[in-house]
Amino acid sequence: MSLFRALVGAARSARHAPRLAAGLVPDDDVLLDAPDERLAPALVAAALGDPEPAAKLLATARDAAEWEDRDRYVARLAAFAHLRDDWLLQWLSTAPEDSDALLVTTQLAVRRAWESPARAELLRDLEPLVRGVAETAPHDPVPWRLALDHARGAQAGPAVFETLWEQAVRRSPHHYGCHVAALKYLSAQGQGSHRAAFDFAERAADDAAPDSLVRALPVRAAHEALRVPPGQDGSEPPARLDRAADRALALSAVFPAGDPWPAGVRNLLAHVLMERGRWAEALEEFGRIGPRATSFPWEPAWDAVPEDLPPGSRPRATGEDPLLRFLAARDRTRFELARRTPLWTPGRGRAGRGGPGGH
Repeated sequence: MSLFRALVGAARSARHAPRLAAGLVPDDDVLLDAPDERLAPALVAAALGDPEPAAKLLATARDAAEWEDRDRYVARLAAFAHLRDDWLLQWLSTAPEDSDALLVTTQLAVRRAWESPARAELLRDLEPLVRGVAETAPHDPVPWRLALDHARGAQAGPAVFETLWEQAVRRSPHHYGCHVAALKYLSAQGQGSHRAAFDFAERAADDAAPDSLVRALPVRAAHEALRVPPGQDGSEPPARLDRAADRALALSAVFPAGDPWPAGVRNLLAHVLMERGRWAEALEEFGRIGPRATSFPWEPAWDAVPEDLPPGSRPRATGEDPLLRFLAARDRTRFELARRTPLWTPGRGRAGRGGPGGH
């Protein structure tokens, strides 16, 4: 990088980066995977060893057919039980046949098996448990989402997966969690290819309601495709990646800033926009995210830092902390946009002045 370019980049960053931070919540106000107002009391009670609020939460979501919320709650409660399961064991001891207690327990068992080097073998051993929980759910798609995830890890064949998928969509045709599970199976990480996953995601998005999270499924496919080096088998044309981001931008604009409902989609979208070099849109998306950072997709890949960032604008050290990675990504987006913004623009005068008659 030439000295002149470095000096100009530094000047632009110093000029514009503070202004570009104005639409972002302060770092100290950002929370990682913050629970919503319904889940938070259940987690607090579970930390005190009381499973009753969690049981009521899942039962209420089931009775109201709030399948997306119920799916998120099951996953979050199982994640908490992964760290501390005394409340879940108490729930099972007092209600061993409770379908919700068994669902959370099964989600936890699948998670633990996924983390083992012997993943496929352990998951195959769990098949009777997973199938049993799913087959006792006449209307609930969440156990079938879990069955789809289990099938991918157990390396089940396409015929098995298609049977599970049919049962899942029969219960909820546009359930986001089930669609994500199917997308993963179809992707190169599962049993198919990124192209097949993209085709599936685009068809599902076309069929979904305007405010459905399934509308953003193509950006999930874009994220997976971006893991493939350009030119290698499985990489997708840049125009297709950008169309996926455009779809997700349109969905994100439907919801208020800071809304917990689309937080996961918005974090993923910001990540994809950064990788596509769409810095202005990425910064706008960080503004919509507000304080709601999510663990996915802020992963170790963000350790890579371009060598030509101007002095003083290199991201903070992040280690393995997803929250620090999120904050570093916001910083990088601001600085990348700032160094691409001229020191002055027509009609506004030079830096530090408002033009003729300015103050």
